[in-house]
Formats: sequence, structure tokens, C-alpha cells
Amino acid sequence: MQLSLQTFSQLVQNAAAAVQSAAAQLLDLTVGSTLRAVLEANASIGLWLQWLIVLVLQTTRASTSTGSDLDTWFADFGFARLPAGAASGTVTFARYVPTLAATIPVGALVRTSDGTQTFVVIAEPRNAAYSTGTNAYVLASGQANVIVPVLAQAPGSAGNVLAGTVSLIVSTIVGVDTVSNPGPMTGGVDAESDAAARLRFHSFLDTRSRATTLAIEYAVQGVQQGLTYLVQENVDAGGNARMGNFVVTIDDGSGSPSATLLQSAAIAIQAVRPIGSTFSVQPPQVLPLTISATLTVAVPTQKPSAIAAVSAALQQYVNALPVGTGVSLTRIAQIAYAASPEVTNVTQILINGVATDIVPASTAVCKLGAAVLN
Repeated sequence: MQLSLQTFSQLVQNAAAAVQSAAAQLLDLTVGSTLRAVLEANASIGLWLQWLIVLVLQTTRASTSTGSDLDTWFADFGFARLPAGAASGTVTFARYVPTLAATIPVGALVRTSDGTQTFVVIAEPRNAAYSTGTNAYVLASGQANVIVPVLAQAPGSAGNVLAGTVSLIVSTIVGVDTVSNPGPMTGGVDAESDAAARLRFHSFLDTRSRATTLAIEYAVQGVQQGLTYLVQENVDAGGNARMGNFVVTIDDGSGSPSATLLQSAAIAIQAVRPIGSTFSVQPPQVLPLTISATLTVAVPTQKPSAIAAVSAALQQYVNALPVGTGVSLTRIAQIAYAASPEVTNVTQILINGVATDIVPASTAVCKLGAAVLN
């Protein structure tokens, strides 16, 4: 709907013209006159009413409403914005004198050196140091350090901190002196943006009452943010022909999505799958990559910082690749140039020891094992 809006000057001019045309004599509408002041006051009220009309029109349409207004609009259709996700990773607790045994309880807090991000120790039964009875990680006598998993206390992308930034122990842990994160914290995402939610809402409407590939893909998209996936029809989990069956390969960026995530995806797919069909949900096959290259820099003393920047950029790029996407040699060179202005040349680029592009299987995902740069 196109509204016919007027500016403050137009409102005053139109009101003055209407008043003058209804009067039998010339009116005083000069600046400062009483009648001019009354007309300008009415024009101000008119502007306010126009703003209210525009605001109402904006909040009644999904294409223009924002924030909570957009959420209430979606709620009428049973559609919800995807929430923020917390970053996760591992930290190393260490001590100077490993004489006595010590325990690190689940729920212990650690923090970045700038104090902005806090992480909480979580339980991981598969960790050899975890004790189910005490719900804690045990540092045995003579053991100098232990690596434990942590989760960001506040969800969001701000929790994706760099390696070596977690250095403060917030909770009191007897017998432990230091903490550090050997690798970056990853997986933190902000709540779904207005633009992303609107785009996904289009898919939501397109997939209602349809048992199609698009409906299956939308079901996976609605489980959580940051998922990549591949839907294969008429095959089994091993890639063999099997009519009426489809396989969904899902990755959350880690290469090893949890059983809980895969189960959640299966439940979502079950609600929209075609009648008479069967399906399975599986994690991707991880293809580890070792990328090596020789960097030439303009200033030799800047080479260590250039290598660090290129390594971080390569890790971010490779680990974010969707399922079935390969890595090319030219892309590696492009990333190196973009990562640091000090890099003037990139030579001897190898991926897993060969100078060829890597093309993984359709159900595989590439992950950076090591970046060997010199």
C-alpha cells in the first residue's frame, strides 16, 4: 500500500490555503502570527498521526516488521526464529607442582583475559579424566595438566574467541594454577537475523503439505543454525541403490555432529517425509587436509605474524566448507593474499602432499588437520 504522506511544510501550506479560501478577507499568516502558530501546531499533530499510521502498516507485514514484532507475526503460523548457539571448545588446566590429586568440578568457570567471555566446564563421559561419581575431572597425583571441554556461558558469536585468550580461573579450584585454551572456541552463533528468518519463512510456506526434497531440507534447516547437509535419493547409507530410501548427511561444522543433533534432525524429517519412504540420517565422513605452502613477505620480520594470519584464515575457510565441497589450490593462494597484506607471493602449494585440487566424496567434509607454512 502506497501512502500519500506530506511533509511539515506541505501540511502548513495546505492548511493555510484552506483557511484563506474560506475567509472573506486577507488573513495574517506571517511568521509569529497567532493563526500561523495554530496551523503549525496542527501540522505537528498531523506528522505524528502519519508516523503512527506508517508504524502500524510496518508492524502488520513480515517484510517490514522487525524484532519482536516480526516474531509475533511468525507465531501466527507456528514459525519461530532460530535461537543463538553457544561456542564450545577445550581448555587445559595445569599446575606447577603435581604432587597431590586435584579435581575440576563440572560447572567450574573460566574467563578470557579481557573479562568479556565466560566459559563453563561441562561433563564429557568419554573423557578419560572424567569421574561419574564426583561429576568432575580428576588430576591424578603426578599429573601436571588435563584437557576438559567447556561451553560459553552466554550464547552468541562473541564466544568464538581465539586460541590462548582464556587465561583466568573464576571458580576456586584447589591444586590448579593456570588455564588456557590451546585452540579457538567455535560454534557460537547469534540468534537468527530478521533477514535470515524472512528467507527461511519463504521456504516454510513453500514446503507446507509437500513431501519434497525442499521439505526435507527445510526440516533440517529448522533444527539449528549453521548446518550443512546433503540429501541423496534412492540409495542406502553405504551409497548402494535402494529404491524408496533417502539418506541425509548432516554436519554442524565440527565434522562429528552429536547423536542428539542427528536424532533431532531425524525427528524433524520424520514429520515431513513422503509416505511409503524410509530414510537415515548420518554424519559426514571427515577428510583431514594438510595444507603446505611457502610464503614470501615484503618485510622478513613480519613473516611470523603473516604465517599466523594465513593459518587462521585457512582453518576458518576449510572448516566452514559444506558437505561434499572440495578445496582448490588457487583458493588457498587467494586466502593467503587476503589474510595478510605482507604476503607478496605464495608458492609450492600442496594439499595432502600433492599439487592437485581435492574433490571429496559427496558425503564427505573437509577439515584442516594442519597448515604447514614457511
